[in-house]
Amino acid sequence: MSWTRGGLAALAACALLGLAAGCGDGGAHEQRAEVSASPVGRLLDDTDEKGRHYREIDDKGAPDVGIEVQPDAGDGWDVRLTVRNFRFSPTGTQPVAVTGRGTVVLYLDGCPLTRLRTTEYRLPGDLVPRGTHPLTARLYADDHTVWAVDGEPVESTADITASEPEPAPTASGDAPGATVSRSGSPVRTEGRTCTERSSHPGGKAS
Repeated sequence: MSWTRGGLAALAACALLGLAAGCGDGGAHEQRAEVSASPVGRLLDDTDEKGRHYREIDDKGAPDVGIEVQPDAGDGWDVRLTVRNFRFSPTGTQPVAVTGRGTVVLYLDGCPLTRLRTTEYRLPGDLVPRGTHPLTARLYADDHTVWAVDGEPVESTADITASEPEPAPTASGDAPGATVSRSGSPVRTEGRTCTERSSHPGGKAS
């Protein structure tokens, strides 16, 4: 059997590097398996509305999320999130729980609305009928388990109030018209249970 100079060089490089990392795809496969097998936190019996388990982690250094809602220039609502010790995973991320990483699911009136991979979202006004409605942002790991601390999901809630005031007579005597006033008040809540009270179509993340 004859060897070329290039073939011998490649064989020598493979022999030197292969001892530590493996030569070819085998080493990469073992590395991915090791990451997948590493447990993060502890799975609890508690689940969300879709049956996805809570993943309990220590309070120290745990991720956190805040939510603020304000009416926009049109008929919708600007939703802004603030996160701490947390980063959003891009589409296509491997479904493995990694500390401090994942997505946010928005719930309107206790019903899943959309999954976010960014801190900004526009909520269409036609999804918010007259009255006060809780909008909740909840943190999820990439395997769709719920990040939890002390047995409670890591989430934050803001109340959205859409109201239609009583029409007032105008000075010119024209027929009064109804206007819709909208206000968003950021409210952090300690009660973290989510009850399905109404049904809304899902929106798209901005």
